[in-house]
Amino acid sequence: MTSRYIAEYEKTADLLPGQSLAWLKTLRAEAFNCFSDQGFPSLREEEWRYTNVSAIEKKLFAPSLDLSEAVFDQALLTENQLEGALTIVLINGRFSKQHSSLEGLDKDILVLSMADALEQKPELLERYLSKAVSNEEHSFVAFNTAWFSDGLFVHIPAKKVVDQPIQLLHVVTETECLASTRNVLIAEEMAEVNVIETFVGVDDNYLTASVTEVFVEKNASLSLYKVQSEGEKAYHFGGTYVKQARDSRFNHHNFAFGGLLARNDVHTDLDIASECDLNGLYLGNKRQHIDNHTRINHLKPHAISNELYKGVLNQRARGVFQGMVYVAEDAQKTDSAMNNRNLLLSNDAEADTKPQLEIYADDVKCAHGVTVGQLDEKSIFYLQARCIDEETARNMLTFAFANEMVDKVKLKVLKVILLKNLLQVFPQSGIDSEWL
Repeated sequence: MTSRYIAEYEKTADLLPGQSLAWLKTLRAEAFNCFSDQGFPSLREEEWRYTNVSAIEKKLFAPSLDLSEAVFDQALLTENQLEGALTIVLINGRFSKQHSSLEGLDKDILVLSMADALEQKPELLERYLSKAVSNEEHSFVAFNTAWFSDGLFVHIPAKKVVDQPIQLLHVVTETECLASTRNVLIAEEMAEVNVIETFVGVDDNYLTASVTEVFVEKNASLSLYKVQSEGEKAYHFGGTYVKQARDSRFNHHNFAFGGLLARNDVHTDLDIASECDLNGLYLGNKRQHIDNHTRINHLKPHAISNELYKGVLNQRARGVFQGMVYVAEDAQKTDSAMNNRNLLLSNDAEADTKPQLEIYADDVKCAHGVTVGQLDEKSIFYLQARCIDEETARNMLTFAFANEMVDKVKLKVLKVILLKNLLQVFPQSGIDSEWL
């Protein structure tokens, strides 16, 4: 089945951005060979034992080469574009200048589409592209490196604080489209920035493959928010790979609401006294399959990491959480906590959770915990005793469980959109999202 993708790549490779750059052409060729040898991940691989991607192999998702013919509901863009944000819009994996907005951008700060960055700043990109993750990570990364058609490049100079959030808005409008994008985010020493990735699309078959590489330098702070609300027949792979320097801070908020099959990877390497917070919420309905794979590598002493992922699964949905905290021999005084909590709303829903600690240092504080359960019948009865019907009581308790993750979001404009999503899934009669 992989042969169909190999044949398609050979037709379109010359149309991908940066092919005039010798180093990038070599990188793409190596990635293509890696994917050709390995194919898509299989259930035989430990990291993919819960997620079957054979449905992707059976189809041929091809990149869209002409944006001029892209037709979509403007409301899809309007509803998801954040007010006051610097916005890069990608339609079917390619930059759309007419829908993007970079007004008010400081001249010292670089916010470019990946295609433009490869033309304007190739030397800078050569230093960072594929440095946070290699093609050997797994074949989806190699696939993305070979195929990426555009993406986002952000470079924040030292000591710069970006007040406006930067939004990367992915919109897919075509059936059986491949939207493969690559992002590179760099926060230099003592810089601060907030970046939001939003994924939306039509209710039809398509494949999103997005890899984001993040570099947080000494004493810098970068917060990355991901909102995946794609069509109910869509396939999604998203990988975020982070390199943290000494005393840096990285926060990641991952919200997975859409897609028939979605896989999210978040891996980060921590240096001396760096800090990392990973937060996630995944909501599954019908036959959705949502897989979250995280890895926090404590490589140096005195680093701190906190992780909390919550899942709400209904009908025949399946949620997967695989979390690893690795503590190297030199990483003394590590402080790490990992928690995964799952709420099953039906007897057919399934949660597979696998938290792991791998510790080689002896002076550390590490803990992990997992829960999988249903709503507390005593709490439902308590609300019913106060004249609240059973359905509303269940919605209230489920909303409260999920809303803890939304409360961790500090950007008000994003929080409004997230609450709107939650209230659609768990309606609360008479409640306005602005009150919460």
